[in-house]
Amino acid sequence: MSEIDWAAINEKLPIGRDPESKERRKKMFSDFDVNGNRLLSLAEVDKATRDVLRIDEIYDLKGAISHAFKIAKNCTKSKREVGDDYIEFREFRFFLLSLRQYFEYGVAFRLIDANEDHKISLVEFKEAQSNIEKWVGKIDAEEEFRKIDTNGGGAILFDEFCQWAIKKNLDLADDVDDFAM
Repeated sequence: MSEIDWAAINEKLPIGRDPESKERRKKMFSDFDVNGNRLLSLAEVDKATRDVLRIDEIYDLKGAISHAFKIAKNCTKSKREVGDDYIEFREFRFFLLSLRQYFEYGVAFRLIDANEDHKISLVEFKEAQSNIEKWVGKIDAEEEFRKIDTNGGGAILFDEFCQWAIKKNLDLADDVDDFAM
């Protein structure tokens, strides 16, 4: 991946609790909601990541978008009959926070996945151990690999990696974490 402008990405994601951020989120939600039903589908979120947010790096990491969508749509119980399959405005801030976090996990995953086959082999994991330890602390590569590979397939998939990254509080060393909350 090319050099990522983390500050620019953070600026495009109005996740703060201040009035200005909330107003930006309202406008952004409206821009995402192309059919005006006050619900966002995965298709709308995916398209808006490209057309509204204009963050190609995130758009290219479809896994980050779908993971953020899944976790956000389930963060509250909807009062609408179809709402649990969609993101409502009250879940939108959480979606943006999750999108930023899963994007960071996606960047880490791609840095480890040297042959770009969308899975991490034990060899790739061991070769990336020094970087991984910068993000999560000291690990035994083989033991950690076995823990992450929960389906026993002999490779780490993005879903498995994200679950592990959450537990380990993975934090890339070069990203900018000081965005307005």
